[in-house]
Amino acid sequence: MSTNITNQDRINTVTVGRLAPDFRALSTHGYINLSDYRGSWVVLFSHPAAFSPVSTTEIIMGSYYYPEYLKRNVQIIALTTDNNFANLEWVYDVFAKTGITVPFPVISDNDKEVSNLYGMVNADRTYEESVRDAFLIDPEGKIAAIVTMPHTNGRNAVELLRIIDALQVTKNYNYHTPAAWQPGDPVLVPPVHTYEDLINRVDSAAELGYECPFWYVCYKNMTAANETEAINNINPNLNAQNHNC
Repeated sequence: MSTNITNQDRINTVTVGRLAPDFRALSTHGYINLSDYRGSWVVLFSHPAAFSPVSTTEIIMGSYYYPEYLKRNVQIIALTTDNNFANLEWVYDVFAKTGITVPFPVISDNDKEVSNLYGMVNADRTYEESVRDAFLIDPEGKIAAIVTMPHTNGRNAVELLRIIDALQVTKNYNYHTPAAWQPGDPVLVPPVHTYEDLINRVDSAAELGYECPFWYVCYKNMTAANETEAINNINPNLNAQNHNC
């Protein structure tokens, strides 16, 4: 099977684990640099255009849940490929019609420089589909997760918060999270890498507080005081909430 992918293409690809490309861009809050957000988590939301119906519901929902992002030390940056005047008119229209102030900056990527930098625009993707990505960036500036949706379907701010919760549990405590994990659920202990560690884990599972249905799948409740406090702080019972935009 032949491929046209070059080594340079691989080098330029923005993927999980790589450093997020820095940029300086004009936004509804003035000029911003991504590097200025180091030390905080960042969610970079891209939108096809200002005033698009799906994107409008997304920035309303993002604004509604913005305090929950701040609790997690997460900053939001939105992006459209429209000019800054269109973005300003858009966020003002949202305020005028709903009373909701969009509290985060919306970047004007009119020349698609940031979109190209992050691989949102290329020859294999249509214009509309090129800019509904969400890049979750950790405090060190590395890409922690990428969520991509078609232009016809909006992202879920609550699900993104759940993903952030999971990423922060892993980064802060070195635990993994199982399928359908929610804050407060048992977490997974990282797998062993040697036979000696395997035997030690099997022999010490109960003492360590592990529940292991398989020797290679071990659950643990986060019971330490600092762990419990962290889980409580990231568990606002968002699943029980529903906000109509």
